[in-house]
Amino acid sequence: MIRVLVVEDDPVAADAHQMYVERVEGFTVTAVAHTRAAAVRALERTPVDLLLLDLYLPDGHGLGLLRSLRASGHGADVIAVTSARDLTVVREGVSLGVVQYVLKPFTYPTLRDRLVRYAEFRGVAGEASGQEEVDRALGALRVAEPAALPKGLSAPTLEAVTRVLKEAPEGVTAAAAGELLGMSRITARRYLEHLVAVGSAARRPHYGQVGRPELHYRWLASGR
Repeated sequence: MIRVLVVEDDPVAADAHQMYVERVEGFTVTAVAHTRAAAVRALERTPVDLLLLDLYLPDGHGLGLLRSLRASGHGADVIAVTSARDLTVVREGVSLGVVQYVLKPFTYPTLRDRLVRYAEFRGVAGEASGQEEVDRALGALRVAEPAALPKGLSAPTLEAVTRVLKEAPEGVTAAAAGELLGMSRITARRYLEHLVAVGSAARRPHYGQVGRPELHYRWLASGR
């Protein structure tokens, strides 16, 4: 079992990250920390194999925490979960042992893919027979090309529907989303159903006074 410490200052996002991790077979969350200081205390109490680390913490940058851990001899791997897109920060993180970056906002399948690949990498043991086997072991950490959208869906429209969904915390119907975006209810529903299929949204029936119930869609993915 791979032991994970979730370090995330936003309690709602932290709960979502913990839920995501524990849905992946072979992983367990040993603790959740909302600050750098709390992360240090958690690491003193319980050994971990992997940190799911937000880089923007209220009491210091995540890489500062990582530098101090390395200086004290702590060898846990790190998956950075962050909105930071500065490639200088990315390079420094790699030098400190960050094995993957997951940019916010993200869906459960995105994090699941990174965790599965990390588990494959950790599972490689023994002596390599040659360059090809070394390359194959390191290749487990490489991210596959993004999956193609279903036929008839476009990335810009999906982004627009996603934005509408995120801005409606109580949920939105396909008809309402279509009206906001200037598209038909049927088209909006196709995109909303795709978001449900990939684990980014949930749907539930809403019963009115007359007629069939309407489906309300609500954003589920974590991120700020």
